[in-house]
Amino acid sequence: MDKLYEQTMLFDFYGELLTEHQRRVYEDAVYNDLSLSEIAEEQGISRQGVHDLIKRCDKILQDYESKLHLVERFAKAKDTIKEIQSLAGGKVPMKGADEKSRLQRIDVLCGELLKEL
Repeated sequence: MDKLYEQTMLFDFYGELLTEHQRRVYEDAVYNDLSLSEIAEEQGISRQGVHDLIKRCDKILQDYESKLHLVERFAKAKDTIKEIQSLAGGKVPMKGADEKSRLQRIDVLCGELLKEL
């Protein structure tokens, strides 16, 4: 997972757990793609302060993920749904045993999703 995508996902899931100040700075850096200087000027803090705050937020968000695994679970559920879609929307009609095994696989995947939720 590339760094920006990872930061975005972590912020989406855990951003509300940051302080208002941390959220504003992190959002400006990650979502609005502002430079450290632009954020520093806007927030009235030093460039180094912005840099340190972003690093601290990265660590906080990573710590939440290491304990709760919400982003990991979301990605797994998304992959499972894609597999179900692929199986359910089979381009070539299947008959007999092949069709039965495809439906059984869909049933297993749905069961896994329900357990996860």
